[in-house]
Amino acid sequence: MLADRLKTLQPSPTLAMQARAKALRAQGINVISFGAGEPDFDTPRRIKDAAIRALESGQTKYTEVGGIPELRAAVCHKLKRDLGLGYTPEEVTVSCGAKHTLYNIFMALVNPGDEVMVPSPFWVSYPEQVRLLGGVPVPVETLESTGFDLDPAAVRRAVTAKTKILVLNSPGNPTGAGFSAAALEQVGQLAVERGFWIVSDECYEALTYEGRHVSIASLSPEIKARTLVVNTCSKAYAMTGWRLGYAAGPKGIIKAMTDIQSQVTSNPTSIAQWAAVEALAGPQDEVAQMAEEFDRRRRVIVEALNAIPGISCVTPKGAFYVFPNVSGLFGKRWKGGTLKGSADVCAFLLDEALIATVAGVDFGSDAHIRLSYATGLETIKEGMSRMAAAVRALEG
Repeated sequence: MLADRLKTLQPSPTLAMQARAKALRAQGINVISFGAGEPDFDTPRRIKDAAIRALESGQTKYTEVGGIPELRAAVCHKLKRDLGLGYTPEEVTVSCGAKHTLYNIFMALVNPGDEVMVPSPFWVSYPEQVRLLGGVPVPVETLESTGFDLDPAAVRRAVTAKTKILVLNSPGNPTGAGFSAAALEQVGQLAVERGFWIVSDECYEALTYEGRHVSIASLSPEIKARTLVVNTCSKAYAMTGWRLGYAAGPKGIIKAMTDIQSQVTSNPTSIAQWAAVEALAGPQDEVAQMAEEFDRRRRVIVEALNAIPGISCVTPKGAFYVFPNVSGLFGKRWKGGTLKGSADVCAFLLDEALIATVAGVDFGSDAHIRLSYATGLETIKEGMSRMAAAVRALEG
């Protein structure tokens, strides 16, 4: 009955874990969730006020499909200010969140059979979106020993005559890895040499804790010409529910994305667009304060994880995730059976420690699980205490 394209579609494991944790809480069970991929901070007051002003001034009608001129200008201002990237408003389109932006890109570029390289571990939606369009996701391994840095040699080996796109996510979900400038430079030159596109998902750009964020598009005009830079207001401004993402890149692709959007959603919410103008162009003090707090949490959770026998965790350079290696627990036993993979570990932690995590197998590595530290410091400490106690009680 359903379309064939749905036969391989997998629902979001992150949202599934959030739902399971919420159901247990509804029963009065005190579950600590490390599953959520969103800041626990509120949207800054200045951004809310901009939305209220938009409402009260009647900005509640259809807008241009690709965003109001003021917002596209604000995106250009932000990219120049923060990354040194020069774009015109005609090279920018705005959509209903970065996930929507990414889907528009794949819709515009991917034909059935085209290959899309995705460094692994990866955010779960990249391969699923590619498959929905008949494309072929090609995982490209990154190594835990390098902090999951991009491996230019592995990328080069993965390129074929069918390669259409390389997706980059730095800082990334689920590992928090920030790809090095040297690796990005080599891969960018390879894209120019072999003629594939780069989709650079920089949603966590503002949450970079070690050094400065480097956008691959800033490395040379030739690399920039083959790159689509994707970002969002969700992470840096705690605006996940406002659904506002954007892309900057070559005019032809941007126009194609906008044309696609015109037949699917039309414009993003008008009120959210005016809020985003304030977010991007206004004072950035709250962003720095939020990043500082996330950095504090990052250090606490990494230290706590590395103190638990059988678990090791590299220190992420950005975002708000840790991706600990839990393979040292495999083979141990609990009342639910023997731990054989990341899904087993997540089930064990939910049942025995009442903490919700996400299995790494869905992100491309069954040796790991993902935890978000976008929650309060005391909650993190309590969750880590529960995890340590549960692991100590394992048999074998």
